[in-house]
Amino acid sequence: MQEMRLVKTANQIADFFRLKPEEEAVTGAADHIIKFWDPRMRAKMAAHLANGGEGLNPLALKAAARACPPARSGDGDRVRTCPPASGRQ
Repeated sequence: MQEMRLVKTANQIADFFRLKPEEEAVTGAADHIIKFWDPRMRAKMAAHLANGGEGLNPLALKAAARACPPARSGDGDRVRTCPPASGRQ
């Protein structure tokens, strides 16, 4: 259930930026996710992305993927990690 709230929120953020050129929209939405979402929210979205990202509109999917890029673990499996919000510790 929590994932669907995050999906809805990510779609709303992407909708806010949708009238801008695509690259600017993706960057704006990704920056918003990184700056304003709690790390636990970003981790849950990363897990949702790892399972296919169902329900995310195309712009939200690109932004979420950028905000939580895939990383590689030592055994070669793909793992998603979210970057820390800049300016926060």
